[in-house]
Amino acid sequence: MKNYVIVGGSSGIGLALVKSLAENYNCIVLSRNGAALVGLKNVQHFTYDVLSESNSVIQLPDQVEGFAYCPGSITLKPFARLTELDFTNEYKINVLGAVKTLQLVLPSLKKSPTASVLFFSTVAVQTGMPFHASIAAAKGAIEGLTRSLAAEFAPNIRVNAIAPSLTNTPLAEKLLSSPEKIESSNKRHPLGRIGTPEDLAQAAVFLLLDNSSWVTGQIIAVDGGMSSVKIM
Repeated sequence: MKNYVIVGGSSGIGLALVKSLAENYNCIVLSRNGAALVGLKNVQHFTYDVLSESNSVIQLPDQVEGFAYCPGSITLKPFARLTELDFTNEYKINVLGAVKTLQLVLPSLKKSPTASVLFFSTVAVQTGMPFHASIAAAKGAIEGLTRSLAAEFAPNIRVNAIAPSLTNTPLAEKLLSSPEKIESSNKRHPLGRIGTPEDLAQAAVFLLLDNSSWVTGQIIAVDGGMSSVKIM
């Protein structure tokens, strides 16, 4: 059975991805808390904090077919109120955490003839949005990393990223804390609703599996039309 490593696979989009993959494949989940994974078949959890330098030893399979990095952050502030620490924290979680864990898994990915790597960006990189400076800067780095690694790892390892718009996950709970906020967010999207974890998980599964074997170096917008469609 093929093996997939999911970082941040115990909540939100990562959890939805694990549930989809674990129906047919082994999932090794690295996250801070594995309570949501209890009872799921084909799932092995290791307690892991991408910001910590003292994580426990991770026992990876000799060969891994796919890697997805799902941790994220969102600090929405006017630019004048953003601190250097805000930018640093966003970069550590979204970029350096991805680099560190991918380097950990890379030897096992290289042993697969058809490995795939998946990152997550945001619609705010390609579509300018107010108050998104720190997260857009960090995710812009992820998009650059995606294309650079796709070139470096070709032809044996594919590297892609998904750029979502607002999705109903714990990360976005402050933005969706009332029916009025949810309705307002729904109306901003051309398809009339915000995303669900399952919307993103289905796209992620496609990019991780061999159905997308001729796709690499791409930033795929899964955003309800936010980045490309304007309703008149």
